[in-house]
Amino acid sequence: MRRDGGVDERFAAYVRERGEHHLRVAVLLTGDWHAAEDLVQASLVKLYRAWPRLDQGTDPDAYLRRIMINTRRSWWRARWRREAPAAVLPDVVSGEDLADRQALGALVRQALGGLPRQQRAVLVLRYCEDLPEAEVARLLGCTAGTVKTHAYRGLRALRDVLGAEFDAYAVNQTRASRRDSE
Repeated sequence: MRRDGGVDERFAAYVRERGEHHLRVAVLLTGDWHAAEDLVQASLVKLYRAWPRLDQGTDPDAYLRRIMINTRRSWWRARWRREAPAAVLPDVVSGEDLADRQALGALVRQALGGLPRQQRAVLVLRYCEDLPEAEVARLLGCTAGTVKTHAYRGLRALRDVLGAEFDAYAVNQTRASRRDSE
């Protein structure tokens, strides 16, 4: 596949500028650093093939996010779910020490990994990518109400798993419904 240097250079500049961001999103989607690298690489190959056809006035981030979600979904469907070994959970995380922050990040990634894939995708897109509900719904092919339900249930499950660590960081607190108070 032969391309002119301008197309290749624009693509390379995009990857240099946004690659780390998409790698972080992929880590949250997959729950595993190595799988995330594979996901980003496979998604970038697909994006590269479509790069000349993309409208230069639009942001390719949305297109790459869609590719990543679809690729992850197809990988998930192709493989049987299997248990992944987990390290021992760290003690209570506190302070601003870098090691503490990394431990908390690992704990959150592990907790995200235990969620159903749709809830995990909604939480990553809503709260890490900061996308509006309508955009998340469009990306996942569901309704905004479904996105809200998955976000609520996912956050509740994270709070159950993470307990005090999660509440201490006050991550987008959801209001309790009447059903929860009964």
